[in-house]
Amino acid sequence: MAAVTAAPAAAAAPPASVIPASIVPLRGLPIVAVVLAGLIAAIATNSAWALTFFHVAGGGAWTALDLFLGLILGPIVRTMSPQARAEFTSRYMPKMLLIMPTLVTMTLGSGFQLARDYGFLDTSYSRHAWIVASFVIVGVMTTIALGVLNPAGLAVMFELRKPAPNGMLIGKLMKRYLYSAGVTGVMQVATLVIMTRLPT
Repeated sequence: MAAVTAAPAAAAAPPASVIPASIVPLRGLPIVAVVLAGLIAAIATNSAWALTFFHVAGGGAWTALDLFLGLILGPIVRTMSPQARAEFTSRYMPKMLLIMPTLVTMTLGSGFQLARDYGFLDTSYSRHAWIVASFVIVGVMTTIALGVLNPAGLAVMFELRKPAPNGMLIGKLMKRYLYSAGVTGVMQVATLVIMTRLPT
């Protein structure tokens, strides 16, 4: 009888390939450190080229990633089997826990410094209202990225590392994650409209 009751528990255990080796990929930390060090150096030296590079590269990657996650990857993941979804999530989510905060920091840090340098923060600036609108939109996107996406990603990773992960909970968290990414992607388009409006 003991052998019969032990079988379901063994079957509930996730395959070894699904269990993430670590919450955050340690091999990616040096890359993040180099990027952040470069950003700090750009701000400290007030290099217009470096600041523009970090702002355009970070903002472009953040926009593309949000649109891809919400509008393309989201519908695909929803059609996957629970096993395939777990396999995908265990490989995808650790990387995103590093990528998303790095892109947000790159974009906001360099963008704020550029706004200071060009006088965009002065109320006398003719398009100051557009700047305020961009700050509101970016503030909401940052709150979603760091307050919704990252916590949902961490919750998924901790759930996957349990002896018997709750597939339904993982599915719900991933749905929230991808839906939030889609919302920020649409808001990114609004920031592009504002950024292209400023110099015209």
